Amino acid sequence: MALRNHSTITEFILLGLPADPKIQVLLFVLFLGIYLLTLMGNLMMLLVIRADSHLHTPMYFFLSHLSFLDLCFSSVTVPTLLENLLSKRKIISIEGCLTQAFFVFDFGGTEVCLLSAMAYDRYAAICHPLLYGQVMNNQLYMQLVWGSWSLGFLDALINIPLIMNLDFCEAKTIHHYSCELPSLFPLSCSDVSTNLTVLVCSTLLHGFGTFFLIFFSYVRIVSTILSISSTSGRSKAFSTCSSHLTAVSFFYGSAFLRHLMPTSGSPQELIFSIQYGVVTPLVNPLIYSLKNKEVKAALRRTLVKCLQRHA
Repeated sequence: MALRNHSTITEFILLGLPADPKIQVLLFVLFLGIYLLTLMGNLMMLLVIRADSHLHTPMYFFLSHLSFLDLCFSSVTVPTLLENLLSKRKIISIEGCLTQAFFVFDFGGTEVCLLSAMAYDRYAAICHPLLYGQVMNNQLYMQLVWGSWSLGFLDALINIPLIMNLDFCEAKTIHHYSCELPSLFPLSCSDVSTNLTVLVCSTLLHGFGTFFLIFFSYVRIVSTILSISSTSGRSKAFSTCSSHLTAVSFFYGSAFLRHLMPTSGSPQELIFSIQYGVVTPLVNPLIYSLKNKEVKAALRRTLVKCLQRHA
């Protein structure tokens, strides 16, 4: 789908981060380090889950897709951010900007759906342990994962084509490090009321819908854990879902605050965007590896196998 011919500009300027060259060099080193660690951490999770048969369960199938999503999410925005930190002309074409916005929307929407599917998995495991194999069968968890990808893509497909029909006339400075829909609307000299309505509706249905699924799953989970008589049993049950709850808090908290606050180019917007778009893909594999005995054991087994092969 092509942009309308009467748009009079062909590129945007990304000015979300400080313009001081010394600060930009430091930020480049920082974000490059974060990006490399993100790639290493998530690739490690994918490798370990694939290589170790003990982790071929629904929970880790979801986690492997979460790691792949975090790789994609980070790779959509961080390379552009790194390029602009070293460039005097911090530009991005309109086509490139809308493509970036599409994938940010797609991967973000997929991640919230996947996190809700993982919450349901924890609910089934803790609240119905004897029936877990029947409830979370192969067909269901495959449908939950591919349904998450489909809903994220559909959400982006609804929102992004609408912005292709807008005129961008004079203002072309985005006070952000990447292209996100809330940052693009103020640059248009067209009526964006329809776009805003669709964005708000999709955010409410998609974002809050999945959030309430997670919330109700954890209400049942907490209720079940509190009914366990032994302290060790309660601790073990809680440890199985603490990693997921931490990941949900990181992603949902910052993403909701970013997309529900008015767009003004404030430092708070950048902080929230960096948290869910840059920091969360880094910390997710750390959360699931450092707090998970099964992952740590699988990592040790994988390392031993690699050492034995090269011995």
